[in-house]
Amino acid sequence: MKRSQPSRLLVRQRGAALLMAMVIVTVVATIASSMVWQQWRAVQVESAERGRQQSEWLLVGALDFARLVLKEDGRRVQTGGQPEPTHLAQQWAQDLKEMRLSTFLAVDKDNTDDAPDAFLSGKVSDINARYNLRNLLLISPNPGLVDVDPQQVKVLRDLFTNINLPPDLAPQIAEALRKATLAAMDTTQSFAALGGESGRAAAPLMPQRLDQLTWLLPKLGADTVERMRPYVALLPYLNVPQGGITAINVNTAPKEVIAAVWGIDTATAERIVRTRQSHYFEDVAEAQKQVPIVPIPADAIQVTSEYFEVTGILRLENQIMKNRHLVKRSGQARQIDVIVMNQERFSGVDPGN
Repeated sequence: MKRSQPSRLLVRQRGAALLMAMVIVTVVATIASSMVWQQWRAVQVESAERGRQQSEWLLVGALDFARLVLKEDGRRVQTGGQPEPTHLAQQWAQDLKEMRLSTFLAVDKDNTDDAPDAFLSGKVSDINARYNLRNLLLISPNPGLVDVDPQQVKVLRDLFTNINLPPDLAPQIAEALRKATLAAMDTTQSFAALGGESGRAAAPLMPQRLDQLTWLLPKLGADTVERMRPYVALLPYLNVPQGGITAINVNTAPKEVIAAVWGIDTATAERIVRTRQSHYFEDVAEAQKQVPIVPIPADAIQVTSEYFEVTGILRLENQIMKNRHLVKRSGQARQIDVIVMNQERFSGVDPGN
C-alpha cells in the first residue's frame, strides 16, 4: 500500500528543518569561536602593551637613577674647592649587575604576582673616553667651508691600527663625513662645495648615532662598527658651524685611545692606565709627567667628562628591551644638570651580546 502524499511531504519538511537547524548551529558556533578568539587576542594585545609600558617605566626609572648618580658625582670637590676629576673609582662607573625584579619587590607583602621573573641590568659609560669622529672635520665659521683635518685623520689611523682595523678606513670615513656634513648644511656655499646637484645627491646621509656609520661607506659593515664602539663616538654638533675638538679623558680612556691621541705607543699608554688605577690624575700637567718627552697635543686631553652613555637592559626569558641614552652633564656645584641628548632602543630576541 502506497504512502499518501501528505506523509512524504511531512518527511521532507522534517529533513529540511533538521538541515536548517544544523546550519544555524554551525553559524552560531563559528560566530562564537570568532568572538572568543577576538576576545583572547584583545587580552593578549592588552597584556603585551601593559608589559611594554611597564618595561619602559622601569628603564626610565633606571635612567633617572643614573642621572642622579652622575649629578652627585659631579658635585664632588677636592680639598682646594676645585671640582673632582672624572675617574673610574666614582659611583657612576659601577655597573648594575643583572638582578631579579622580584628582589626589589620582596618588601611588598601583598605582591603575589606569579609572572615569569624579569631581570634588570645597566651601566654608565664615559663617552669622553672615546675618540669623537667629529674631530676629523675643520668647520669654518663661514657656512659651507668644511675640510678634513689631516692631523686628526692620522690620529684615527693610529687608533685603527691599535685595535686591528684597516687604517685606510680613516681617510675614507673622514671624506664621507665631510660630504654628509656639507649636504646637511644645505647652504649655497655647501651646495657649490659638493659640486652641484649631482654631488649633493651622491652625498651620504648625516649619521646621528654610531650605528648609522654604515650610511657613510658601503664597506663599513655593522660588525666593524661594533668593533669600533668601545673606542670611538659620534657626538652631536652643539656649535655648528664652529665645530671644535672634543678632548678625551685620560682618567677613563682605554690605552688604545690614549696612545693614538697622545702620539705614544700602546705600551706607554698601558703604563699610564696602570698608574691612574692607584690614583687618578688631578690635572693634565700631572698626566704629562708620565711622558715628559712627548708633549700632549693642544686641547686633546682633559681630566673631566661631559658626555656619558646610559644603557639599561630588561630581560624576560629570551626577550630583551635595551635602551641607550646619550646624556650631557654640565654646570658645577649645586647647579649641575644632566640632560638627555638622544636615545637608541632595541626590543626583541636576545642577540647574545
